[in-house]
Amino acid sequence: MSKIISAYVNFVDSVCIRVGRIVMYGVFFMMFVLILSFVTRNIINYPMMWIIEMAQFTITAYYLLGGGYSMITDDHVRMDLFYGKLTEKGKAKMDAFTSIFLIFYLVILFYGSITSLQYTIQTKQKLFTAWAPYVWPIKTLMLIGILLMLLQAIAMFFKNLEKIKNNKRG
Repeated sequence: MSKIISAYVNFVDSVCIRVGRIVMYGVFFMMFVLILSFVTRNIINYPMMWIIEMAQFTITAYYLLGGGYSMITDDHVRMDLFYGKLTEKGKAKMDAFTSIFLIFYLVILFYGSITSLQYTIQTKQKLFTAWAPYVWPIKTLMLIGILLMLLQAIAMFFKNLEKIKNNKRG
């Protein structure tokens, strides 16, 4: 692998690992919010209208920002009809081939998230609920999460090409 590509892969990996490890703790924040919802609704009988939407925003940020990290740790979902029976080189070939489609999908999704965020900011879009929060914070996190996944998908493509090149058997 060339020095530039290797530097790119190492940089993207380190960013996605750091973001993923920080975001992992978001589940505790979401648990706190849901426990607060239970307490305010059922114990002190004072329901707060923003709690459930905050939990939804938290879980959305959790899975979007954690996407690149799950790709690094290989914790994403994979259809395993015959993948498990392939050699390491065969798996790398399959992953490189499917990465092309993933990258195409993420580029389209990234473009859509940019235009969606622009529209949200221009129109000062809010949710149509009693709390009526602005939508731009979650759409910004969505954009960042999709960008991280796109960069990580490209890095994984390069890693798979390197595996194909270096693995002589299979």
